[in-house]
Amino acid sequence: MLEILYEDENLIAINKPHGLLVHRSSIAADTSLFALQLLRDQIGKTVYPAHRLDRKTAGVLLFSLDKETDQLVQPLFANKAIEKKYIAILRGFCAEEGTIDYPLAKENGTIQEAITHFKKLAQAEIDIPSGKFPTSRYSLVEASPETGRMHQLRRHFAHILHPIIGDRPHGCNKQNKIWKETFKMDTMMLHARSLNFIHPHTQENIHIEASLQPEFHRVLEILTMSNPIQSCLAIS
Repeated sequence: MLEILYEDENLIAINKPHGLLVHRSSIAADTSLFALQLLRDQIGKTVYPAHRLDRKTAGVLLFSLDKETDQLVQPLFANKAIEKKYIAILRGFCAEEGTIDYPLAKENGTIQEAITHFKKLAQAEIDIPSGKFPTSRYSLVEASPETGRMHQLRRHFAHILHPIIGDRPHGCNKQNKIWKETFKMDTMMLHARSLNFIHPHTQENIHIEASLQPEFHRVLEILTMSNPIQSCLAIS
C-alpha cells in the first residue's frame, strides 16, 4: 500500500518509495509496477501525474484526480509556482549554502536554464578510505530547485564535485562501491521532502511533507546524522 500524504476532491499525494517508476516507460522494460497503476488500484480512481520524480528518488509525488485539475496544476510546476524541497546526502564537505546556476542540456541538445539553491544541514566523516583520502566525508543538504530539469539535482551536485551518494551515472563510482560492499546499500540518497503551492481550485495554501524512507534513515544512522536531521526537520 502506498502512503497517502494528502487527498481532497481534486488532488492526491503519496510518499513514493525509492526504485518505483511514476508510470510505464520504454526505458524501463524490466518492471511491471508503477506508482500511477498502484495508486489507481488502491483508491479505485483514475489519477494523472502532476509532475515526475526519478525512479531512484523517493518522496512527495502529486497526482490530479481529474483532467481539469491536471491542466491547472501542471503549469504551476512549469511556471515555478510550486516550492519544492529535497534532502540529499553528498560526497565531501560542501559549502554551508550556495546557488548552482548551471544550464543543462536536454536529450536533443537544447540548453535550458537550471538553478538550484542549497544549504548544509550536517556533515559527517567515517573511517573508510576513499581513493587517496584516509576517510570518507559527507554532507547532508536541503536543496530547493528553482527550475525542474531532468536529473537537475543529480547533475548540479555532480557539477560542483559533491555528487549524491548512490547516484548512477552522475555519482562517484568509488563511493557507490564503498556503500554497496560495506553497507549493502545501493539506494540513491535523494528524497523529495515537500511541496508548497496554492490550490488551483480553493486558493488555499497547501503544504505536503513526506518522511524519509527506511533506507535513508539507515544511512543517517551509519553517519550518525539522525539527531541533526531530526532537529532541523522535525522528522520522527
